[in-house]
Amino acid sequence: MPETATISEVAPRDGIQSITGAPVTTEAKIALIRACYDAGLRRMEVGSFVSPKAIPQMAGTEAVLAACKQMPGLESTVLVPNRRGFDTAIANGADRLGFFMSATAGHNKANLNRSREDSFAELAALVRDTPKGTLIRFNLSCVFHCPFDGVVPEVEALDWIERIVALDPEMEIGLADTTGNASPDQVGRVFRHAIRAWGHRFAFHGHDTYGMGVANVTAAWEAGCRVFDSAAGGIGGCPFAPGATGNVATEDVVWMFRRMGVATGVDWNRLLAAADMAAAIPGAVPGGRMRAVPAARQAA
Repeated sequence: MPETATISEVAPRDGIQSITGAPVTTEAKIALIRACYDAGLRRMEVGSFVSPKAIPQMAGTEAVLAACKQMPGLESTVLVPNRRGFDTAIANGADRLGFFMSATAGHNKANLNRSREDSFAELAALVRDTPKGTLIRFNLSCVFHCPFDGVVPEVEALDWIERIVALDPEMEIGLADTTGNASPDQVGRVFRHAIRAWGHRFAFHGHDTYGMGVANVTAAWEAGCRVFDSAAGGIGGCPFAPGATGNVATEDVVWMFRRMGVATGVDWNRLLAAADMAAAIPGAVPGGRMRAVPAARQAA
């Protein structure tokens, strides 16, 4: 049997959240999710229960989540920054809760307007209060590089990972290259250490700002990671990470795994249609390479 990589599609959340200008309609978000679902993607970040004043593009997440629940087999993740978002996500039946904080003081302050210790204390309480049967992804941003604090010392990142691991024996932990400025050797070392010490519970969330997104996915894979975040069309970016551009493109990641003989369960032609749809969202800044390769577009 071929090895399998699990892809968590993040275009409906991370891909859309930083678009400026007119809000992306709820209908357009649902259409993108449906296109990704039709391509075989069964795990997605579909929105975030944050203040629409802070992130206007995440308005309407309740309706988006309701539509997702009509798609059999789709595991829908919503990001929750605090107790209010947590309560709303539980009330609306989210399959997986996405908690998040930063490994660095500078980004945590910019993104959440609080210290790392304050964020950790609140999230620890939310982990304890999560109802049985609701999955968790605890996301740690800026594990490798920070737009404010620079390259992150690996010991500092691993200290935070160890504290997060201790909160729950089963929850998934996402290690994020928020700026896209991680190097493959750095990604490999951190994942090897984390998996050796705490098991196969880690996911990689990468951006492609410096063109190293696919290389960093490969480094995480070779270190033992099997869950990867990516965005159709390579859209995305963090509003609170100056200069960071889109997530590594799902179509680039799927093509790479396909060449490596790794199964993803994704239909290539339908994925290209979803990627084209994501890239055409007004205000989105697409990335990735495979949509522009004629031979890849012709591949069955």
